[in-house]
Amino acid sequence: MAAARSALPPADVPRPGLRERKKTKTREAIRAATYGLIREQGYAATTVEQIAERAEVSPSTVLRYFPAKEDIVLTEEYDPLMAAELAARPAGEPWSASLRHVLRKALDLGAGEEAELTRLRTRLLAEVPAVRSRMLENMSATGRVLARAIAERTGLDPAGLEVRIVSMSLVSGLMEVSRYWAEHDHEESLAELVDRALDTLENGLPALREGARKD
Repeated sequence: MAAARSALPPADVPRPGLRERKKTKTREAIRAATYGLIREQGYAATTVEQIAERAEVSPSTVLRYFPAKEDIVLTEEYDPLMAAELAARPAGEPWSASLRHVLRKALDLGAGEEAELTRLRTRLLAEVPAVRSRMLENMSATGRVLARAIAERTGLDPAGLEVRIVSMSLVSGLMEVSRYWAEHDHEESLAELVDRALDTLENGLPALREGARKD
């Protein structure tokens, strides 16, 4: 799925220090400026210089926090949360059940975000080739996070082919969920689409199974 706002830390996690709070505030100001400009004039017309001026920071600060304009709408901050949630699931729980739990958790956190902003983000993913290309680049980092979580649960090598296939299939599938949702005007439930994606990854296409039985 497309990136969302920062997840709220658990109650038992110490409050970030002043330096980290300032960094978070700056990141949020840059994001807010970017989305405001995109709403007003579109993605292509929005420049780093305009973002910096509206966020009241320098262009170099924008690029220090986000190396490319596309990263402002795609930076994924749920990866550590997903990995921690997967690691905390019961050892005997089926893998598919663990995935559903973690993804529902991420969706619940994202539900606190403005719905229009979530739709805007997925529209950019579906409509802007540069955003989609950057997303494909960033997916490898998310895939590595999931691969490590899978390896910890299964004892398999995180660099092994099978683990890499499972982790990248999952993140690629979630990217397609976001695109499909936007291409169909956000009419369907995102949670239901995620469940459908997991069903497909777990069971394959019914038509292919039927074809195999006929052979």
